[in-house]
Amino acid sequence: MGSMGWAAWAALSAFFAALTAILAKVGVNSIDPDLATFLRTVVILLLLGGILLVGGQWREAAAIPGKSMLFLVLSGLATGASWLCYFRALKLGDASRVAPVDKMSVVLVAVFGVAFLGEKLARIHWLGLGFVALGVVLLTRKG
Repeated sequence: MGSMGWAAWAALSAFFAALTAILAKVGVNSIDPDLATFLRTVVILLLLGGILLVGGQWREAAAIPGKSMLFLVLSGLATGASWLCYFRALKLGDASRVAPVDKMSVVLVAVFGVAFLGEKLARIHWLGLGFVALGVVLLTRKG
């Protein structure tokens, strides 16, 4: 696992996110979106718990620095809110239109990174973000 760089992991993330959208759209069709989110979360908890136990990476909560714990809890709350909204959107809309709007997070992460983390973006990056936003608008329009 350690030999793969960030770009390979990011590409795998995109692949699995695409699968998530398609599989979730089929799964949420006949059930409540909140129940669908809960079931997905249980699967994730079991999977990650197993990975941590097998890999010997389990740590007691007390060993985690307070600042890390705070921000991970806040991140978890944001993730939960995102998933709830995403599954409701999938229940109501086409996966091919919901997923691009969800990926506006790419633009928001860049803006938040600049605003809150002091990251720097060149003009070419801002142009790319503009194209992403334009792409989302075009992909969500009725053809």
